[in-house]
Amino acid sequence: MKQSLQLRIGQSLTMTPQLQQAIKLLQLSSLELQTEIQATLDANPLLDQDDDLGEITVLDPEATRENSGNGEDLTDFKTPETKVAENRAEQLLPDELEIDARWDQIYDNLPNSSSQSTASGTDNRDMFENQSGEEDSLKTHLIWQLDCSHLSATDHDIGLAIIDSIDDNGYLTESVEEIHEGLTRQHDSLELDEVEAVLHLVQRFDPVGVAASSPSDCMAIQLGQYDPATPHLTKALVLVEKYLQQLANNDVALLKRRLQASDSELAEIIKLIQSTNPHPGHSISQNHAEYIAPDVYVSKQSGSWRVSVNPDHAPRLRVNDQYASLIRRSDSSAQNTYLKDHLQEARWFIKSLQSRNETMLRVASAIVERQQAFLDYGEEAMQPMVLRDIAELLEMHESTISRVTTHKYMHTPRGIFEFKYFFSSHVGTADGGECSATAIRAIIKKFVGAEKPEKPLSDNKIAILLGDQGINVARRTVAKYREALNIPPSNERKRLF
Repeated sequence: MKQSLQLRIGQSLTMTPQLQQAIKLLQLSSLELQTEIQATLDANPLLDQDDDLGEITVLDPEATRENSGNGEDLTDFKTPETKVAENRAEQLLPDELEIDARWDQIYDNLPNSSSQSTASGTDNRDMFENQSGEEDSLKTHLIWQLDCSHLSATDHDIGLAIIDSIDDNGYLTESVEEIHEGLTRQHDSLELDEVEAVLHLVQRFDPVGVAASSPSDCMAIQLGQYDPATPHLTKALVLVEKYLQQLANNDVALLKRRLQASDSELAEIIKLIQSTNPHPGHSISQNHAEYIAPDVYVSKQSGSWRVSVNPDHAPRLRVNDQYASLIRRSDSSAQNTYLKDHLQEARWFIKSLQSRNETMLRVASAIVERQQAFLDYGEEAMQPMVLRDIAELLEMHESTISRVTTHKYMHTPRGIFEFKYFFSSHVGTADGGECSATAIRAIIKKFVGAEKPEKPLSDNKIAILLGDQGINVARRTVAKYREALNIPPSNERKRLF
């Protein structure tokens, strides 16, 4: 086969490192972005976070090379922090100290006693007084009460075993027999009734009803703490012990017949049962609320809606001018090459952050422009919209819009919503228009909220009411939207009291 050289012209798309970095930053959430920024700041010495400057500064390497003509060696350059550290290292500790010597007499740059008293106040309060400590968990709270009960060593071990078997809801995860079997390895002569006695004690700890085996047992323990003279207490205990499932199914006729109670008496019994807490462990929870920090803010100014980026999520970064000034022209040493590479990486990173914020701001502004009716009137005025609509409006690819709207949140006067919340499918209307699925769910929620408790609306009735408003949906569609709203069916929503 004869060899030959051929010249071909073609075009192809290539993912440059800069584009890959921009795409990576674009799809990160706010928390992931903060982690990425901090990791880049730690790895790149030429990148600094500047909260004092009003604008992001990116120095030109050519200008910095011209300004740095002093011919200093890189190894002779010392930052102010390095000089301070060397000065501190030169401070020598005397061989012998006076008995009454203070720390500020030996080391400098330490606050004196007068400044400390001024900073902490004149009332000599503890400096840790205003520090928030760790909140007690359910098990810690129960162990503290167990330690205050003055039990014997054996009973104390039984109580610890019981508390270790309690989950976050306050229920036992093991039976009394299993707890007893586990304790017999340490206490040979332990009887089952001893474990049951300590279990009854733990169940009266705060919150009352912990260490119960079932919701029925939990509510019965709490009702047992009431005054025996409480009206309808006996029938309430019978109901939670035998007919709790019938109460959940709203089988009022059976409850009235079994308890031999009238409508008013049954209403008082149910009200007494509702005063108990079926999940006592939730009152002392170690789960802390985590609040969402929005990526953009939406506010109405001079009659129009404005969008702005959250400044806390867009820190101002700049190139470290001290290190950038060390870059020399036509120098291929290892130190100079190292600074050049990191300077270029810093500039790319700053540009990628700017591109991310600009793209997110454009997408958020386009969403607000399309959903002004929602901002003005609420969910029922939500307009149908898909990713393709915003992509065509901004002349971007749908994948870019998908990256921008994932795990990004918008703060509006109606609450904080994810960008994805404003995108939904549509249903045809009688006049040939379209109605957003979000608006339909809001209308269904409105219908259910206004229904009569003794005669709730069925899915078929809700479909008819939607049809009266020109929204053509099937009963199955109504059921799907109702389940998405966590609304139970009509038979479970029925209330006679």
